[in-house]
Order: sequence, then C-alpha cells, then structure tokens
Amino acid sequence: MATLEQELNVADSRLGDGDTGVMLARVIDAMAGIDYAAQPDIGAALSLMARKTATATGSSLGTLIATGLLTVGKRAKGEPSIAYADLGAHVAAVVEAMAARGGATLGDKTVLDILDALARGIAGLSDGKAVASAATDACRTTLAEFRERPCKIGRARMFAEKSIGMDDPGMLAVHELVLAIAGPAA
Repeated sequence: MATLEQELNVADSRLGDGDTGVMLARVIDAMAGIDYAAQPDIGAALSLMARKTATATGSSLGTLIATGLLTVGKRAKGEPSIAYADLGAHVAAVVEAMAARGGATLGDKTVLDILDALARGIAGLSDGKAVASAATDACRTTLAEFRERPCKIGRARMFAEKSIGMDDPGMLAVHELVLAIAGPAA
C-alpha cells in the first residue's frame, strides 16, 4: 500500500484533493485490524469491513466502498464463503448499489465503470486463475478505454477537458487492487 498510496494521491491531486491514497490506506489499515476468524460467516465479515470503512473515512469514495461491502455482506449473509462463479453477480449488485448511493451512471468515468467491466468479465467463471486473468484484463482494458474520456461527475467534472488523458483515481485504485489480488500470474 505504501507505493500505491502515493500513486493514488498523485493521480487524485491532478483532478481532486489528492487524498485517495491516504483514504484507501486508512481503510485497508482498519480492515487489517479485523479478527476475521471470529466472524460467523463471510457476510458478517464483509458487513464489519463496511462499518470499519465508514469509521475510517468520510470521503465519497470511502462511502461507496462501504456501500459495496455492505451490499455483498447482505447478499452473502449466513454463507461460509463466496464461490468464484458468484463473484460477478455480487460485483454487479455493488455497481447498482453504488450508483444509487452516489448518483453516478455508467459512462461518467468513475469507479462504477471499472466495476461494471469487472462484473461482466468474471461473470460465471468458476476457476480462480480464470477469474484472476479475466479480472485483470477487464480492469486494464477499461482503465485504458476511459483514460481518453472526460470525467462527468464529482470534483473532477469541473476539470472535464483536463481529465482527458488521465485516469480517474477511483478507477485506478480498483485496477491496482485487482492486480495486487490477482498476483503476477494473471
């Protein structure tokens, strides 16, 4: 997170207030302190992650992260784990919940766009390596595709023309986290 924190802060400073990396580091630190073994199921663990996220930050992206975690937490309540084949549907539900909460729509050049591509890219895949590869490809392709578009919502919308050629910091964060989770083989 140390190198990613700085990369995200720099990306955000071009279009916003420059704190995306700091915010994400606080969220991840808060999540690292959770005793996951003490949680009764994956849904409870995700819901606790949502609460820790909300406590760690009041940023708009942090609120969306908490919304996404809570959405999947509710969907997975009582389940011991989440099957790879179900991940795409869960991420699609996250996109819907985040859109309702934040007011963005697909095509606005936000975290929704990369999560939507991720959901579609991994839908129905049941092998971990296939999911990692498809997730990486979906994120890489979407980040490149949207780089040349203007931001249409949030603080960056005020710099719409300036945002062309730049990555949205939330999209970049998802891309980098997916790469970290997928590992070098993906």
